[in-house]
Amino acid sequence: MKLPLGFRFAGVHAGIKKIAQKEDFTLVHCPGGATAAGVYTQNFVFAAPVALDRARTPASDIGVVAVNSGNANACTGERGLSDARQMARLAATAVGAQENQALVMSTGVIGVFLPMDKIAAGATAAAAKLGDDEAAFLAAARGILTTDKGIKVASRTLTIGGREVRLAGMCKGAGMIGPNMATMLGIVTTDAALSPDTAQAVLKAAVEDSFNCISVEGHMSTNDTVLLLASGAAGQKSEVGGQRSEVSNRPPLTTHHSPLTGSDLTAFQTALRELCIELAKQIPDDGEGASHLITIHVRGMKTRDEARRISQTVANSALVKTAVAGADPNWGRIVSAAGYAGVPFDPAGVDLVVNGHKLYERGAPVPFDARTVSAAIKASRETTIEFTFREGTAAVRFWTSDLNVEYVRFNADYTT
Repeated sequence: MKLPLGFRFAGVHAGIKKIAQKEDFTLVHCPGGATAAGVYTQNFVFAAPVALDRARTPASDIGVVAVNSGNANACTGERGLSDARQMARLAATAVGAQENQALVMSTGVIGVFLPMDKIAAGATAAAAKLGDDEAAFLAAARGILTTDKGIKVASRTLTIGGREVRLAGMCKGAGMIGPNMATMLGIVTTDAALSPDTAQAVLKAAVEDSFNCISVEGHMSTNDTVLLLASGAAGQKSEVGGQRSEVSNRPPLTTHHSPLTGSDLTAFQTALRELCIELAKQIPDDGEGASHLITIHVRGMKTRDEARRISQTVANSALVKTAVAGADPNWGRIVSAAGYAGVPFDPAGVDLVVNGHKLYERGAPVPFDARTVSAAIKASRETTIEFTFREGTAAVRFWTSDLNVEYVRFNADYTT
C-alpha cells in the first residue's frame, strides 16, 4: 500500500477498551499541516466530537486527528464537550501543534464520560510511535475499531500533472448503520493539494455515493464522521524513508503546489469516490452477524433522490433481509418494499433481477427455477438485487447486510 506523503500514523492500547492489548487510541499527524473537510451525522442527538469538528472544518491547517474507540463521548453534556476539547489539546501538545489545529473522533459506548487519564496516556504513547509506513497505518486503522471483525482500509494512486498522487483511507463500522451517515468513522488522507472549499465539496459528493448509501439496520448514530485530509505534498521526497521516529526528529513536508482544478480535480474526485465506495461496502459486509452483503441497484427513476429512497427502503426491509439470509428468492417482499418508499412510479413498468436471474418483468412474475436462484444466493457472499423502472434515467447503488439470529443475539447482549 502506497501511503500519501505528509502524514504519520499510530495506534496504541491506552486501556479505554476492556480487552487488553487491543489498540484503542489513534493519531493521524500532519507535520506540515493539511487541508481538512468533514461530513457528519444528521442525527439531532450528536456527540461532542462531532460538535467540535463541525466548528473546525473545513480548514486549511489541521495538524492532527485523534481517535479513541471504546467510548463514544456521546450524550455527555457540557462535560463531554469539555473532554473533547481537552482531548484535542492533548493530541496537539503531543505532536507540537496548536490546539485549534486538532480534530477528534470517538466511538463506542454512549453515555459514559471519557477516561481522560487514559486519553492523555494514549496521546503521549501514540505520538512516540508515529510512523509513515504501512505497519503504522494499519495500527492506526485497528485503533478505531469497536465491534468490527477486522480493519477496513483502501488506497488509490493516480498521476496528476506529472506527479504521483496517493489516497489512503480507513473506516470502522458494523452495527447501528443507517444514513445519513451511520455509526461509522472514516479518515481519508491524500497528498493532493486542495483548497478547503474544494475539499469539502469533493468529500460531500463522494460520501453521497458511498457512506450515505449503506445500511445495516437503518439506525442513525450520534458520532458519524468522515474526514478528508489533504497535505499537498505529492511528488516530494520523504526525508525519513518510512522509518519510525520521534516527533522532534521528523522534518515537516511543505508544499508549493497550487490546488487542483479542472480535469485534474475531476480525476481526483473520481479516485476519491471509488475509494470511499470500496471503504463503505466493507461496513455492511461486516454487519454484525451478517452472512450476505446485499447490493441494491435501482435504475430508471426520474431523480437520484427517488432512486435512493427506493433502494434504501428495500435495504431496510426486515423481510427482504431475512429472505436473503434464508436464500429465499421472495420477489414479493422485494417489489412490495419498493412500493411503500413514498415514490410514485408505474407498477407495470418494473423489472426485478436477483443474482442475474429475472424474477419479475413489467409488473408481473416470470417463470424461474426457485431452487436455482436460491442456490445462487446461498453460494455467494454477495447478493445483487436489480430494479429497472421506466420513469427516467436516474440510478443509485445501495449496500446493506442480511438479518439473522446472530445479529439479534449480538445486539441483545451488547451494552449501550
